[in-house]
Amino acid sequence: MEQQILEGVRRFMEGIPFNRFLGVELMELEIDKVVLKVPMRDELVGNYIHGILHGGVITSVLDVAGGCVALTGAFSRLNGEPTNEEMQAISKLGTIDLRVDFLRPGRGEWFLASACPLRTGNKVAVTRMEFHNDRGDLLAVGTGTYLCG
Repeated sequence: MEQQILEGVRRFMEGIPFNRFLGVELMELEIDKVVLKVPMRDELVGNYIHGILHGGVITSVLDVAGGCVALTGAFSRLNGEPTNEEMQAISKLGTIDLRVDFLRPGRGEWFLASACPLRTGNKVAVTRMEFHNDRGDLLAVGTGTYLCG
């Protein structure tokens, strides 16, 4: 059952065109944890003089990580195969609120975003996210609230 949930979430996340544009790669997916990898590319630079990753990219990737773990929690609450009504509710997954604190400039060859649930309810999930560079420096943290039911 858990493997079906994770595979469904993986297919959903990989099917989003914006995730593909950012170059998001799903590195780790568990019921209560997700880790995404994003390569540094010229198209994602916000400060071209210093070659720093755009803050909007950092925010977007944190949002993707938080949404992914919220979706995983929503799927895991279902008993057995989801009904059409349950799939309709889950398909309305969306960000209600997102807070990001930038701690350091976005320098690196690649970046990891991780997320875990703080609370998963019937309608709303709250997640905690972190964004690190290839050297392990913590660049940003975030908290997201998602409609998931």
